[in-house]
Parts: sequence; C-alpha cells; structure tokens
Amino acid sequence: METEHEWPPHRQTLTLPPPARPMPLEPAGPPPARAARRTMIGAAVAALLTAGVLVVLPTRIGGGQDAPPPAPGPAARALTAVGAGAPAAAADLTALIADRRAWVRTHPSDDASWAVLGSAYLGRGLRAADSSYYPRAEWALRRSLAVRPAARGNADAQIGLAALANARHDYGAARTLAEEVRRRDPKRWTVYPVLIDAYGGLGDLKGASRSVEQLLDLRGGSVALAASGAVYRERGWREDAAAALTEAAAYATTPVQKADCLRQLGDLAWDRGEPAESLAQHTAALRTDPGGHAALAGKARAELALGRTAAARHDYAAAVARHPRPEYLLELGELYESLGLGADARAQYARLRARAASDDGHGVSDALVLGRFEADHGAPESAVERLRAQWRRAPNAAVADALGWALYRAGESEEGLVFAKLAAEKGGRSALFSYHRGVLERELGQSGPARRDLEEALRTNPYFSPLGAPRAREVLEALGEPAEGGPKDVYGYVPDPPTGSGSSASATTPQKPTPSATPRKRKQ
Repeated sequence: METEHEWPPHRQTLTLPPPARPMPLEPAGPPPARAARRTMIGAAVAALLTAGVLVVLPTRIGGGQDAPPPAPGPAARALTAVGAGAPAAAADLTALIADRRAWVRTHPSDDASWAVLGSAYLGRGLRAADSSYYPRAEWALRRSLAVRPAARGNADAQIGLAALANARHDYGAARTLAEEVRRRDPKRWTVYPVLIDAYGGLGDLKGASRSVEQLLDLRGGSVALAASGAVYRERGWREDAAAALTEAAAYATTPVQKADCLRQLGDLAWDRGEPAESLAQHTAALRTDPGGHAALAGKARAELALGRTAAARHDYAAAVARHPRPEYLLELGELYESLGLGADARAQYARLRARAASDDGHGVSDALVLGRFEADHGAPESAVERLRAQWRRAPNAAVADALGWALYRAGESEEGLVFAKLAAEKGGRSALFSYHRGVLERELGQSGPARRDLEEALRTNPYFSPLGAPRAREVLEALGEPAEGGPKDVYGYVPDPPTGSGSSASATTPQKPTPSATPRKRKQ
C-alpha cells in the first residue's frame, strides 16, 4: 500500500482534462472605508508576511465532465480555506491531500486538482513548519502547469508556485510569478496577498502599498482585513492595526482563521510592551485552535516577561517540539542562556543549525535567522558574509538591521550604523532595532542619539529580549544623564563653525564625525 513518502508516483499518463467545479469562496463581508484606508496606507507600506497559502481553486478546466468536490467534512473545509487564502487545520489539509491524491491517480489531466494538491501540501508544510512538504508541493504545482500552462489560463498553479517561493524566502521569484498573473488578470484578488509578501521581502514599499490598495478594493472580509491590519502593524499604526485585526477575527469563518487573527493581536500587544494583553490574546488563540502551535511561542514570550519562567520554558519547549521554526529555536536558546543554562542553550543552537540545513535541502533559505544567530553566538564575520548576500536578494528592514548588528559584532561599527539607520528608514519599528541602533551610536561616541534610541527601545518594549533588554539597561546606565554644556558634551564632537555673514554658532546643525580609519576589534 502506498504511503505518504511514496508520493508522487513515478509514472502518470496524461489524458484530456475534465472540467472542475468552481469552489466556494469566503463571504466578502463589508470592506473598510475607502477614505480612511487610503489615509492609513500612505505612500510607503512595509512588508506584510502572509501566514497562509493564498491560492484559489481553479474555476475552469477543459473537458466534458466536472471533477467532484471533496466529500463534506475536513477535506471540504480545507478546500474552502485554501481557496479563500485562509489558514486551515492540519487534519483538514491532510484529508484534502488524501482526497486529491486519490482523484488525480485516475484523472491525471485534472490541472485544477493538481493545483489544489500542491497548495494543500504547501499549507501543510507551513502549518507544521515542515519544509519537507515543499518539494511535493512544487511537484504537484508544476504537474498542473504541464497539463495546462499559465499562458492558457492556469493562474492558480502559478500563484501556488509564487506562494511556495515566498515560503522559501525567494521573494524575487515570487514577485516575477505573481506579477505575470496580475498582468493577465488584474482582478484576481488571490494574487495580491502573495504580491504583498514578495514586495515586502524585497523591501519594495511602493509595490506593497499598491498591492494592499488593490486587495482592499477587490475584497472585503477577514482575509483582507487581516492583511490591512498586518500592514498597519508594520508601519507602527498600532491602534488601527488592532481595530482591523479585531474586525478580521469577528468576520473569520473558521476557528483556525479566528485563532490566527488572535495570534496576530497577541503579537501586536507584545510589540507595545504589554505582556499581560499579549498573554491573554495568545491564550485565546490556543483555546480557539488548540493545534495552532505558533501561538505557543508568543505565549511563552509573554510569560517570561511576567516572571513566569517555568511556564515560559514549558511553552517554548512545546512550541519548538510541535512547530520548530528556526527563530523559535533561537529564542529558546537565548532564554536558556539568560538563565545560565549553557548546555541547554547549545542544544537549541545545534537544533537550529540542523533545522536550517534541512530547510536548505528543501530549497528554503534561513539566512536571516542564521545571520542573527551567528552574529551573537557564532562567527560574526560569517554572519556578515551571509547577510550581505541576503541583502542583495532581499533588501528589507529586518535584513538591514541584522546586517548592521553583525557588522558591529565584527568590528565594523561605522558601516553597521548605516544599515541600522536604513532599517528604520525602510519602515522597521521594533524595540530590537532601536536597541541595536543605540549600541552602535554609543560605540561611535554619539551619546545623545544612543541615549535616545536605547530609551526608545525600553519604552517600546522593556522585555524585548532576555539577553538584549538587560544589556540595553546596562548601556543606558553607563551613559548616565545628559551632560550640561555644549554640543561636545551632548554629541561627543564639535560641530563645524558657521559659514556666511550674520550666522551664529548656535544656528549650526551638528555634522557627523569623520569615520575612523582604524579597524575596530570584534565585539564580545
């Protein structure tokens, strides 16, 4: 009997494709007010990282008969979720995979079912943080395109490949695939969340802004509201993000979809430095969807901030056991390190390396989290090299911040500060970014800006990292209160004298100091 790992089969015979039945979509719901929406989006929108598989079941296939929909139950629920661009339960996705596999064995020319199968594999991999599903997803999606190419109307398989490229952090490929679909069919709303993800990963704020506007023009309901809420969060418009995500949760059509909105509300509360509210939202997400293991990590962060260390350790361990994303492994390792448990920390770091190697074998690049890990716990020079390459592929705020910090750790603080500031210019708003920028400014003798950014980090979220937050307090305390006196006392250097008649020294804006030509040693 065939097992999961024996799929896909080695031989298939192509026949004329029968038509597939259109799939139901999520109820549209009321769209947000257009004027308010445009006011909030603005000219620049930061990256939105979509959390689900944003692929719609094709509504057409040539031939003489309809392919039957899945039987009512888990497979049908997953089919509806996949079509609406919403997350689905793991058991439902598994049922849909089994259903479509059984169908394409006897109907190998049904390109719609191949596209659904590929999207279900992708959804299953995302749900479990298991990249081993990605090659199967790619195989099925490419099989769909072999039966009916994108140029002949198979947009759904191409959107699926774009979503898969985003999951693998290949944002350039995702953009290319999704833009082709949009050019052919600009009213196909399911392509826009994929485009938002791709543009965000590439640091293309204008492209992300346009895609958000177009999505909201075409689609209301929970998916579009959650997308707009995530954009508001990235821009730092937290009240608007909370309103949009709360409304998205209200319009959610399944427990899994609602739980994902609650999880995002918990992450938003964490950004604001409100661990009690974050804990409440993540707990509600887990109560709504007990299989939503991603919320466990958020719950653990909040528990640690509230002094519930034992509970935090338990929930982090459960999160990495069930949803082993590399960033969760890094967080747990740093938690152990902050508690003086070096051996336990090293065990998590070893798991991180193993997971990254496994992901690499399935076409996934974990360069960002690996660079962050190596900067603080490995070889900073290697982190710089890795993150420079990642910056060329994905010049977004998160990569700019990580590269700036790695350069500082490798002794290149001058260039590091350039990237740290670029992270803020690209829309990055986080306590971690402010902390990194403050430390770099302090290293370069810019005590005024350093004090300001370190205070901002601790004001934004005093619990942002079990290692970084205590260090931020130490550096800020060492800086002390602002000195009385002139610019030299405040900025650490003397501004250039004024030029022109009638000018005074007090009217001169301080200039940046000349970068030192002396290489700095690696920071410990």
